[in-house]
Amino acid sequence: MAPEEVEALFTRSSGEYLFARWGRPIAPVVFGVEEATLQVVKGALEAVVALAGHQLAETDPELGSNLMVFFFREWKELTEVPHMEQLVPDLGPLVGRLEAADANQYRFFRFDKDGAIRAAFVFLRMDKELSKVPAETLALSQIVQTMLLWSDEAFRDRSPLAVAGDHTILRPDFAGLIKAAYDPVMPAMAQDPSHALRLSARVAMYAPD
Repeated sequence: MAPEEVEALFTRSSGEYLFARWGRPIAPVVFGVEEATLQVVKGALEAVVALAGHQLAETDPELGSNLMVFFFREWKELTEVPHMEQLVPDLGPLVGRLEAADANQYRFFRFDKDGAIRAAFVFLRMDKELSKVPAETLALSQIVQTMLLWSDEAFRDRSPLAVAGDHTILRPDFAGLIKAAYDPVMPAMAQDPSHALRLSARVAMYAPD
């Protein structure tokens, strides 16, 4: 993966380069799905976290759960979840904007004092389009998009996933990028585009054959 490709994945539409990875073990909880789908989400999370060399935890000492994934039918359901407004700032206006845009997904991150990811909230409105996506594909896609703070335009033109036989897999170059991003010698947060050069140099080393 060339340096300019890596840089584009973490350069926001505003022109700002901003990279962040999780700075603490991930303690997940999933709402709104049956046991079968829950296991699919759990499997995707375990696989990507293991790939990154990161850690999962039963609980986060500060937040209890620091990765919350919500499945629902209508955005207004979020306003009915107890204490949700304490987790997501300006929840009411946000829900209004998402409804107006007819959005079917939204991710919100919180960061620690060093800029690393402290918590993430994933909201999936299961409209007709998302309901057509196989659970395995949807789960893997969302976990990949939550492991790093990608650009808001990162996956507009290409997906980090590929189909291999009957299964959806993480593309080798993106697998290598995630592993490189979690290399202990790399910073948990970066705002200088030169960071993309360092990531690119490690991708080939980490990418699966």
